[in-house]
This record gives sequence, C-alpha cells and structure tokens, in this order.
Amino acid sequence: MQKSSPLVPLHYFGFGYAALVATGGIIGYAKAGSVPSLAAGLLFGGLAGLGAYQLSQDPRNVWVFLGTSGTLAGIMGMRFYRTGKFMPAGLIAGASLLMVVKVGINVLSRPPRS
Repeated sequence: MQKSSPLVPLHYFGFGYAALVATGGIIGYAKAGSVPSLAAGLLFGGLAGLGAYQLSQDPRNVWVFLGTSGTLAGIMGMRFYRTGKFMPAGLIAGASLLMVVKVGINVLSRPPRS
C-alpha cells in the first residue's frame, strides 16, 4: 500500500518563503534606500528559490534550502534580539525557523533509503 503524499508539498512552502525573503530585500531598498538589504534579500531569496526547486526535483535534496533558511534564522534572529524590532528581522527569523523545523520534520518522517 502506497503512503499518501502530504496535502501541500514542502517545495510550495519553499517558493513562498523565497518570495518573502526577496520581497523583504526589495522593500528594504524602497523604504530606506538600503542597497545591502536589496543585495541580501535577492541573494538569499534566490538561494531559497534554488533550494525549493531542488526539493521539487528530489525531496531528499534539502541541503541548499536548509543551509539558506538556517543561516537566515541565525542572522536575523540575532538582529531581532539586538533591536527588538519585529519588522523585518523578527518576521524573517520566525519564517526561517519555521522552514528549518518543517524541513527537519520532513526529513525525519520519511522512510529510510532502501
């Protein structure tokens, strides 16, 4: 008997997360003229998009996505801790942490390789 697939595949969440990160960089540039925000948002958004694409091709290929979301969770988490401002650091840190947990649960719940 074949196990049913999840309601929403993990890579769909990954593409949404990538769009959130890239949009955050664009908004940071538009509101404050911050070129580093634009560069970081587009870089990490692109990496998250690449990771989500890799997940769509092979659900076991989690490393780019996990590295990107884990790095952002750490960087933005520290920034949120220092400033106490939810926008944008707290939002991105929270979303990144959720993605790390989601990927971790997905990896731990799948059957072992044959």
